[in-house]
Amino acid sequence: MAASSVAPSELLHNMKKISVLFSKGSFVIRRISTSSLRCRNQPQLREKSAPQQLVGVVGLEIHAQINSNTKLFSGSAVRFSAPPNSLVSFFDASLPGTLPVLNKRCVEAAVMTGLALNCTINKKSLFDRKHYFYADLPTGYQITQLRQPIAVDGMLAYSFLGGKRRSQVIRKSVKITQIQLEQDSGKSLHDELRSQTLIDLNRAGVGLMELVMEPDMSCGEEAAAAVRELQLILQALGTCRGNMSEGQLRVDANVSVHKPGEPLGIRAEVKNINSVRYLAKAIDYEIQRQIDVLQRGGSVQNETRAYDSKSGVTIPMRDKEGLQDYRFMPEPNLPPLIVYEDKTSLPAGVDASQAVVVQKIREELPELPSVKRDRLVQTYGILPEHSFTLVNEDGLVEYFEAVLKATQRNPRKVIGWVTNELLGHLKQQDMSMSQSPISPSALAELLELQETGHISSSAAKQVFQEMWISPGKTASEIIQEKELGLVSDTSHLQRICQKVVDSHPDEVQAIRNGNKKVLNKLMGLVQKQTKGRTDPVLVRKILQEKTS
Repeated sequence: MAASSVAPSELLHNMKKISVLFSKGSFVIRRISTSSLRCRNQPQLREKSAPQQLVGVVGLEIHAQINSNTKLFSGSAVRFSAPPNSLVSFFDASLPGTLPVLNKRCVEAAVMTGLALNCTINKKSLFDRKHYFYADLPTGYQITQLRQPIAVDGMLAYSFLGGKRRSQVIRKSVKITQIQLEQDSGKSLHDELRSQTLIDLNRAGVGLMELVMEPDMSCGEEAAAAVRELQLILQALGTCRGNMSEGQLRVDANVSVHKPGEPLGIRAEVKNINSVRYLAKAIDYEIQRQIDVLQRGGSVQNETRAYDSKSGVTIPMRDKEGLQDYRFMPEPNLPPLIVYEDKTSLPAGVDASQAVVVQKIREELPELPSVKRDRLVQTYGILPEHSFTLVNEDGLVEYFEAVLKATQRNPRKVIGWVTNELLGHLKQQDMSMSQSPISPSALAELLELQETGHISSSAAKQVFQEMWISPGKTASEIIQEKELGLVSDTSHLQRICQKVVDSHPDEVQAIRNGNKKVLNKLMGLVQKQTKGRTDPVLVRKILQEKTS
């Protein structure tokens, strides 16, 4: 179910007012399996009398907004931040006599997502009505897929960096129970000054994929890594933009604790978490909260909670002790959804352009993030942590590989410039890769000039700064304009080094007495006089000769 978006900080203040809207919250009973996974940072209860410790069990339900121009069952446009109620069709407003028309693009997106997550695609799936009352759900029911969803029995493989130095790749997986197509609801906006609730139906009817994950995770770090991997997959596929701040990816976490080998504990559901970082914090807090409750002799309540990012705690919203009757029924206005394995399975008379063909979608699958990370490490010899950085930033892999094509430099040297200098500047100015003022070819030219000895490493960074400020100038032009080229006159460099040696007799004596580290100070003085335009190797050699 797609619940309305409510700010966590407002929940307690508005509890009485919105109790009618939320008094019939969702409660879905599913078969779940015990997880034996342990997390490095997971809080645990230590008992002197019992050898076993309580561990967390985490399952996720994720609503991914389908990247489509129009809604799931109507022709209304989908656009974030549009004026309230400006993108509402007669069907979205539930006017009498209107009928749903299924959006083919949404079906294809669900099939592609299912294939990428190793799901079985049901060739026949069904739509159902799920009845509940929200002020921002005009029909009084949601069209979803209970009996037979479009994809089932999948697996999401994810990885994250662990170990003491966060350089060890830890690989894990989580089972995906199902992926179902369903409608989103509108939004309730609470106006405290006027004591009223305003309804915006722009989001009502937007296509969602609900992904239900088995409780195969044990802590916030694992859940956050799984969601981040899913986010990257959806973005690579183009089936969901995955912008959590705009509600395009919303996560509900089912959290419980138990002793391994024993039945699962009573779970609490933490709703509508809107960032990966907050997801990890919310889950770890909830695990520790439940452990503390049990340690004090209390019992965990089956309830819905929200995460308040300001205080870092979960807040009770409503209990889930009573079984909610959603009065599920088949959707009478939609026939079964049929997809075909390949073109040869199309019945006679069916227009291939109007059918959803699984094989065609399978052939269009792009390189997935996990495959891309492994390829980068194996092909270029970069560190695993660098592959994570490249893949996590949209467009950075393409930029890195474009630089390598234009230069002969070692990839492990190029990666430092891309992930430190370039990405650092982009982050500092809150820019995307597409907004970078330095093109891959321009950076490649700069690195070639450094590699061939035209400029020093310190001068190269100065040139980079100038290229960032003045995108129209090439590295060669800046080097000539700022006189940053390496000093090529050896006799001139000899004189500069001799001057430094003559003016620092104490340092020279210390070097001759065996303190070789003092040589670095003299090198720094030479670099200062030449504005970093000397080859450090050559300078060291000359100074060693003059101080020996």
